[in-house]
Amino acid sequence: MRIAPDRKINPPKPNPETLHYWEAASDGQLLMRRCTQCGKPHFYPRTLCPFCLGATAWERVSGEGTIYTFSVMRHSEQPYVIAYVKLAEGPTMMTNIVDCDMDQVHIGQKVRLVFKPSEGGPQIPMFTAA
Repeated sequence: MRIAPDRKINPPKPNPETLHYWEAASDGQLLMRRCTQCGKPHFYPRTLCPFCLGATAWERVSGEGTIYTFSVMRHSEQPYVIAYVKLAEGPTMMTNIVDCDMDQVHIGQKVRLVFKPSEGGPQIPMFTAA
C-alpha cells in the first residue's frame, strides 16, 4: 500500500474572476459556473461561457466524480497522484487524488471531494476514493 503523505501545497493567487471560488473553497464548498443562456456547466470558473460567451452563475458541486485519467508522480520529494476527474455535474477538472493507495487508483474509479490546506491560503479541492 502506497499512501502519499500530505505535501506542501502553495496557495493559489485569486483574481477578481476566481475570488468567490476560493472563498467558497475556504468554507469547504466546491463551486463551478453554469451558463445562464445555453445552460452548459464549465470548470475552471470564468465569467463568460466558453461555449457561447453568455453570462454565467455560480453553482455548488455535489462533490462526486469519476477518474477520467491520472498519473502517479513518483519522481518528486513526495509522490502524488494528479488526475482529471469528471464531476457528476458534467465538467472535468484537474486535481489530486489523496488519502488512498496510489497503486489502486484506476480510470473509472468513483471519487469524492475532500479539501486540503494550502500554505497560508484557501483550502484546495481534491478527491479521494469513494
